[in-house]
Amino acid sequence: MCRIVIDCDPGIDDSLALMLALASPELNIAGITTVSGNVPVDMGTENAAKVLNWMERTDIPIYKGDAVPLKRKYIDAMDTHGRDGMGESFYPAVSYPKQDKDAVQFLEELLEKEKISIIALGPMTNLAKLFLKRPDLMGQVEELVSMGGSFKSHGNCSPVAEYNYWCDPHGAAACYDAFAKAGKKIHMIGLDVTRKIVLTPNILEYICRLDPKTGEFIRRITGFYMDFHWEYEGIIGCVINDPLAVAYFTDRDMCTGFDSFTAVETEGISIGQTVVDSMNFWKKEPNSHILTETDGKQFMKLFLSRILKKNDGSRYREEELDLLDEL
Repeated sequence: MCRIVIDCDPGIDDSLALMLALASPELNIAGITTVSGNVPVDMGTENAAKVLNWMERTDIPIYKGDAVPLKRKYIDAMDTHGRDGMGESFYPAVSYPKQDKDAVQFLEELLEKEKISIIALGPMTNLAKLFLKRPDLMGQVEELVSMGGSFKSHGNCSPVAEYNYWCDPHGAAACYDAFAKAGKKIHMIGLDVTRKIVLTPNILEYICRLDPKTGEFIRRITGFYMDFHWEYEGIIGCVINDPLAVAYFTDRDMCTGFDSFTAVETEGISIGQTVVDSMNFWKKEPNSHILTETDGKQFMKLFLSRILKKNDGSRYREEELDLLDEL
């Protein structure tokens, strides 16, 4: 069982990713850290607590992180995620234990004691602050899986940039630089693969039929998201980026890709772009593993088999979800 920390900015797809992580027996979640991204950090922290409460996992601590990026002005994505960050579902706030340390302090103290892996689902502001402050702790990070960036796919907040890295490009750049210096690789789950993970109305209705309670929760938080995707991208359904990062962490056959040196642009018209040196032009050692291919149906079977319950409380198995091939 892997000891992990999930760094996130919930967010609709972050909420779904947390649900998947909490339902995955391979993962031992030491804590959840939050950061401003899709929504301001206070709202994201409250949303993380709502998901933990829904999943009956309030034993997991939440540590609030940074409210602003390292250098640039903070720009949220509430036009995509709604006024409450959860698709304007307006689920009531829940009480949760407030921690006496922030996200960076928690990560620093945890890494001083043990090796952990990190799944980063939002801007990497917290992680950049940690690695800039304590580069000596890099050896304690077993793996970093980051949902962010893009190799060949177009951007979602500029022609070339994915939102998480565009929101805090200096934070992302600092993390890739730190991994380069440490001789380690960030696993980049970028738009090339996450755009293939689409929750369609048919699949959503299937979820509601199999598990009405969970289905209604997902329906309420994704309806706004589906409307946004139709209006701006012409997609019937919604792209759920972040759960793929969790799925890949639990099953490395979920995606394939290649090693490369990657840099993140921090200024100008291409701010937030991931410059992937796929042809080894710079002759630098790889600091990233770039994921380029995934199977959306394989992902969806894993996702549903983890989060859905039968009437007897047991989980569905992947082979029981073969009807997905017809949807």
